[in-house]
Amino acid sequence: MKKTVLILFMTSTIYAGGLFSVGHKNFGFSVGSSSGYGNTYTVVGINANYFVTDNLSVGAGYTGWFGNDPKINEINIPITYYLPIEGNYKPYAGVIYRHTFIDDPYKDHDVYGGRVGIAIVTGANAFMSIGWVQEYYDDGINSESRGYPEINAGFTF
Repeated sequence: MKKTVLILFMTSTIYAGGLFSVGHKNFGFSVGSSSGYGNTYTVVGINANYFVTDNLSVGAGYTGWFGNDPKINEINIPITYYLPIEGNYKPYAGVIYRHTFIDDPYKDHDVYGGRVGIAIVTGANAFMSIGWVQEYYDDGINSESRGYPEINAGFTF
């Protein structure tokens, strides 16, 4: 399966307060495109994150691949740590686990990976981030390591 860069990735974010403090939450959605199994898909996702302590978020999400066969659905669990430094630039690093459910004759598979980047605070309750994701998967037949850029924007209200 070959993954292409998500051209449009939008995150709508709702926080209970500051950007990276304990107890704060965000909810997001994403829209993009990707290809796999010789087909191109529209990829739509939804996620939620919770800051279990200052600068450390744990999340859960769902992504559906629409418009082609085989049918693909994913659940994911990201954990991200934002370096607590002064200023508007917050480097981050994290780990990702994702389970992909896929129609027969293909097999479900797990993806493990990491992400690094920088979050830029753009307002009292807004940020954007630019980073790199590196993933590894093995479906029992094929194994692959792949990387791709990620771009996120968060808005609070």
